[in-house]
Amino acid sequence: MENKDLNSKNRATTAPRVLLTDTNRWPLGARLAMGLADVGCEVSAVCPTHGHPLQKTSIVRRTFAYSGLRPLRSLQAAIERTKPHMIIPCDDRSAQHLHELHGRARSLGAGGSDLAALLERSLGRPEGYPVVSARYDLLEIASELGIRVPEMKLIDSVDDLKAWHETAIFPWVLKADGTFGGGGVRIAHSMKQAAQAFQELTEMFGAGRVIKRLCVNRDPFWLRPWWNLHRPTVIAQGYIQGRPANCAVVCWEGKVLAGIGVEVVSADGLTGPASIVRVVNNPEMMLAGERIANRLGVSGFFGLDFMIEDKSGAAYLIEMNPRCTPLCHLQLGKGRDMAGALWAQLTGQPLQERPPVTENDMIAYYPQAWNSKSELLQSSFQDLPQQEPALILELLRPWPDRSLLFRLSNRLQHIANLAAGLLTNKLSNEGGVQT
Repeated sequence: MENKDLNSKNRATTAPRVLLTDTNRWPLGARLAMGLADVGCEVSAVCPTHGHPLQKTSIVRRTFAYSGLRPLRSLQAAIERTKPHMIIPCDDRSAQHLHELHGRARSLGAGGSDLAALLERSLGRPEGYPVVSARYDLLEIASELGIRVPEMKLIDSVDDLKAWHETAIFPWVLKADGTFGGGGVRIAHSMKQAAQAFQELTEMFGAGRVIKRLCVNRDPFWLRPWWNLHRPTVIAQGYIQGRPANCAVVCWEGKVLAGIGVEVVSADGLTGPASIVRVVNNPEMMLAGERIANRLGVSGFFGLDFMIEDKSGAAYLIEMNPRCTPLCHLQLGKGRDMAGALWAQLTGQPLQERPPVTENDMIAYYPQAWNSKSELLQSSFQDLPQQEPALILELLRPWPDRSLLFRLSNRLQHIANLAAGLLTNKLSNEGGVQT
């Protein structure tokens, strides 16, 4: 590897080379690529080769195939071809793969020292890698740092749930590590629901679900944890009655360079991703980002999810996303230009202050806000990738929706949910449901 130490005077003297890694087909990778290219970075990507938004932009220099069965090998091949100054994960799985690749590089001794140094420069101190991917460990550290977190317990069995029930009141939120986009989150209002949720979460990588993900969602990345008999760690949290919020920051060796905080105005259900957000100035959230970045020595992008308690207005940290998030490409003025701040760090050049893309504090994510048909869409800044018409069309028709099996599965699930709702209402009216 020919990457130089960007902590010294030997910084990128031309356009900084950035490699994005993404196992999902979310819009945020393509949007971040546009933001980085706009400030002068040369962007390449490693991603699934079919139907990925990164392939629909005109600014990604090169794309490389991301293997679901041999992800580390495909990552290393892309790194060797592009010789990036920095690597940025765009989803949780690719962040985990980069952490694993770092462990492999260090085991090679002198032969892997350049690769290990690049990964540490991109992600931060390796001591923090296991923490950012483990909800319980991260929240324990946050609590030590004086950050508010909900009551929580590590759950290894149903007996742990029963023991927690002696002191914790419902509702509870159960979460599985290694999941994202709300897919590994369940809300339980009774012991029966909690036990069922625990079973579902511990079997996330069972054969049935893996086959569904492979055939219906066309996602091969679930095969690896299934093959390795991975059983996700599950935690239970107390439910905070309030409104969701989050912040995103870009860091360098534990120092926050820029960041944005928002409250969620519209989302895909109670646990799903946001579609419309309101930009806020919440010092408590940003201070949490600074403390965690400093404690773990983080470099690159990460996001924090919060619940803002209705009664007190206090921000409770509920989890960390060790990757870029939908906020990261936005340019909202001084202190809120993450792509610009990263470019300045990589080049050693002064940060050029750019005018914000909007003065509207309401931001509608594309295509999420369009799919949700929110009434607030017209009064929000519509974050359309107008320079990339092919990307606009690509995002309107998500990759899984093109599968007949996916549409059939969704229809059957919708019917099952309606039937379950009708049955629950009937039992509730008859006094047969305990909460």
